[in-house]
Amino acid sequence: MTGPGKKAVVLLSGGLDSTTVLAIARQEGYHCCCLSFGYGQRHVNELTQAQAVARRFGVTEHLILRLDLDRIGGSALTGDLAVPKGREVSEMAAAIPVTYVPGRNTIFLSYAVAWAEVLAAADIFIGVNALDYSGYPDCRPEFLAAFEQVANLGTRAGVTGAQRFAIHAPLLRLTKAEIIRQGLALGVDYSMTHSCYDPDAAGRACGACDSCLLRLKGFAEAGVPDPVPYQSQG
Repeated sequence: MTGPGKKAVVLLSGGLDSTTVLAIARQEGYHCCCLSFGYGQRHVNELTQAQAVARRFGVTEHLILRLDLDRIGGSALTGDLAVPKGREVSEMAAAIPVTYVPGRNTIFLSYAVAWAEVLAAADIFIGVNALDYSGYPDCRPEFLAAFEQVANLGTRAGVTGAQRFAIHAPLLRLTKAEIIRQGLALGVDYSMTHSCYDPDAAGRACGACDSCLLRLKGFAEAGVPDPVPYQSQG
């Protein structure tokens, strides 16, 4: 159970999943402090959506940190590698794709734990998913359980018993359609979210990258139209 105004750090990318997680955390009674990252991603306009989502939810503490993961490279999201397009879901899950960003969720959660310790917030929310995920190793329940243990072993709050960190992944075992239905029930406006890995200059989704295809599949299975504009729509 949560008390009134109990603080939580919510990782907010401006995407469908993280926006739904923010709505869930708010519904559970948390005072949400949102954390976003400009990490050199080609779809950096997601930060604009993250800011809009935070405002819509009345978030008063929204921290955006700048990281130079593009200098490390190794990913189609932070470098010049081509973003895969038009793949079947079975193909997406067959191997770790080039859109995997080395160490990303480990890095993001590390910053979240650091900020949570300063805020005296024991709870951290992240929008990872183990059913409709694109083969990312840092979206698995084993990873989250291991990181939670690390957070409690490697912080002053954890070793002194001042607080015990908990990593919450409420979407972990939901399909994309189930996520969308839950978000709509909580009043999420998905027109404010951004999921595309390779948007055009106007910010319109490509409709063909893994993230777009999984999103479109989820809306189709949920029986509702996706409200964001796609490049094919003109």
